[in-house]
Order: sequence, then C-alpha cells, then structure tokens
Amino acid sequence: MLRNLRQPRRVVITGLGCVTPLGVGREAFWEGLRRGASGIRRIEGFDVADSPVRIAGQVRDFDWERELKAKDRRHVARTVPLALAAAREALEDARLQASDFSLEERRAFGVMLGTGGGGLAFTEAQYAHYFRGEKTQASVYTIPSSTHGGLSSELSMAFGLRGLSHIVSTGCTSSTDAIAYAAQHIALGRQEAMLAGGSDAPIAPGILAGFCLMKVLTEDWNEEPERASRPFSRDRSGMVLGEGAWVYVLEEYERARRRGARVYAEITGYGATCDAYHRVRLEDTGEEPARAMRLALEDAGRAPEEVDYVNLHGTSTVLNDRIETQALKLALGDAVRRIPMSGTKSQIGHPQGASGAAGLAAALCAIRTSVVPPTINLDEPAPECDLDYTPNRAREREVRVALCNCIGFGSKNSALVVERPTGADF
Repeated sequence: MLRNLRQPRRVVITGLGCVTPLGVGREAFWEGLRRGASGIRRIEGFDVADSPVRIAGQVRDFDWERELKAKDRRHVARTVPLALAAAREALEDARLQASDFSLEERRAFGVMLGTGGGGLAFTEAQYAHYFRGEKTQASVYTIPSSTHGGLSSELSMAFGLRGLSHIVSTGCTSSTDAIAYAAQHIALGRQEAMLAGGSDAPIAPGILAGFCLMKVLTEDWNEEPERASRPFSRDRSGMVLGEGAWVYVLEEYERARRRGARVYAEITGYGATCDAYHRVRLEDTGEEPARAMRLALEDAGRAPEEVDYVNLHGTSTVLNDRIETQALKLALGDAVRRIPMSGTKSQIGHPQGASGAAGLAAALCAIRTSVVPPTINLDEPAPECDLDYTPNRAREREVRVALCNCIGFGSKNSALVVERPTGADF
C-alpha cells in the first residue's frame, strides 16, 4: 500500500519510454493507440510454417546497434535492449542525464523491473546449441544472462545507477507489482527516484509451442493478424503473444517539483490478491480480482464514482474476459456502467510480464491527452461482456483518475490507481 505507510511521501511519474509493436517511442505508441492501429503481424525471426499459431505482436524497425555493441548482442536476452531503449527514452523524457549524477544521486536512484519470461528465449537459443553439439557457439554468459535478475543489472550498469536493482516476476502482473514496489521504496524514503516498468520478449519457438500446448492462443486469424486480438468480442478465441518494454521514471514529488519536472501522474493506490485457485484458470466468481481493485481504490482514497477510466487486462480468452467483466462489476458497483474502459492488448497482443506497464502507458495517454484509447476488433461484444469497452474508436474524455487492472497466471491479481496532477505540475 502507498498511503498507509508511516509518513509516506508522494510519488510521481516524470518520464516514460516505450518500445512496442505499435512503434518505438512514447509518441509512436500513443499515436498508434489513438488511431486504433494493430501491431499484430506474421512472426518474423523463425519458421512458423508448421505452427498452428503464426502471428504475434513483435517490435519492428528497432535500432539494436544503438543499445548494444556488436560483441554484446549474442550474450544477452532480447529483453535487455528493449528495456535499455525504453529506459533511455524515459530518462531523456524526464530531463535527467545519468552521466551527470553525483555518487550520492546514483546511490539514491534504483531500478525495479517486472518480467515474466526474462531471459527464457535466450536460454532456449543457448540450449539449442548444446543439444546440437555446438557448445562453442553458446554464449559464455548463458547462466547470468538467463536469470531474470540480470535484466535490472543491465540497466543499473548502463546508467551507473547504484541504488537497489531488483526484478519482480509474478507472471502477467510482474510490471504492475514492480511499479508499485518501486513507488513504495520512494514513499518510504529508501530511494529518491527509480526506473520502473516491464520488459518481456516471449516470441521464440519453444515458448510459442508451450503456449500452443495450453490452448490459450488463437489459431483462427493467421491470415488476418490485425483482427486476431479481440478482447470481449463474441467470436474471441484466444490471446495473441506480444513483446515490448515500457519504463518509467518515478520520483519523490518534492524532488520533482524542485527541479521543475513535468509530471505525468501521481501513483496513489495499489492492491494485490491471489485467488489461490489454479496454475492458469481464474476462479469463476471474480471476487479476488475485484478485491485487488477495491484495495487499490481504498489505498488511493477514491470511490468508484471518482474513476474516469479503467485500463483492462483483456487477454481475449473466453474465460478471462468474462471473469474480468464480472470482477469489474463487483469492484465498481453501480459506477461501472458509466466508466469508459479499454483493452490495450487488442492492439499489441499480450506482452506477458510487461502487460501492466503497457496498460499504465495507455492510462497516461488518456490522462495526458484527454483521449481514451479504443478496444479494437470489438464489432459484436459477447453477451456476458456488457460494459463500455470503448469499441473500435478512441474517445475524447477528460481523465483525472485511472484504474489499471492486471490478472496473471497462478491466480495473481494486481491493480494500480494513478491520478492527474493539478496546476503547473501537469
């Protein structure tokens, strides 16, 4: 929780960086959201001709050489350059130059990232060398670069940040939790600023095959990839994998104010629960995701009637969308019918542990531009999905209080509340 800590300090977002299937950079991502564009395409990078799923939301037109020297590229997971680029943009956006930090400033600046798979795709590629008898072609950094913890270390080393350097890996809720934990460290006075967010890149042969075994990916739209991710639609048939990185600069409010920083939003509430039910399935009532949202609102000191926008988890699976809708009704009560919502995964696919960070970026778009992004491919909602998901087209709407919902494998549920700052800060 944020407000219930002893003498808590306010925490604000002053920088945002994005590397996404809709484009590289914050403005490219926001513009793609507002246009209702889709970043889903045929998978590139490996042969999918014999796979029942041949589409995903992949990052394209990315300058790998800017983030990594040629000698380093084969030694790190794809999540690393994605996160480095997003973090670099976030720092530039916050008008912070890490190379100019004093030692004291470096020690007060931490890193907290969420990831689901981390270096799993990298590990898969290295083990392929071993299994083919190509041991000398495998990276000497197979072990450290395969661990999740190496991701935050790469950012700490790249920018010389000597504060805490942690990874949160709680499945699809990873980056929501990471952002909340980073905010808590600042609120408690343990750090003055943090790079926080999520990076995931689960598009690899073995990972794709594993998801296919679970029967959670749609196999119906290989020839029309842009229409494949269809949250809350009557004819939805499964999710689409995605990748990307969304990284934020979080700061203590007074610190940000003293240096004249622009503030995107204040993080005011967080809630997390567990269904304690199943490795993959959600408990049918939706009570625990609803409780996570209620806890976040209570933490923020906000009533459901004060919420202006909800960013949805919206995976496009039959079960998840139905239960999330039920959870929203339980959490928001009578107010649920008047609140516009949207499912960002309809446009980018499901970036696993980076999902929450992606959803927060969409919420900041709504707060900053007064435009609620759409849920695309929603021509005919399912009967059980009967809320205002902002179908197909963005909508002008002033947003001051946004609720971001996230649901993950292993019965985990997390929610954040962010609020528009007032006056000159905005």
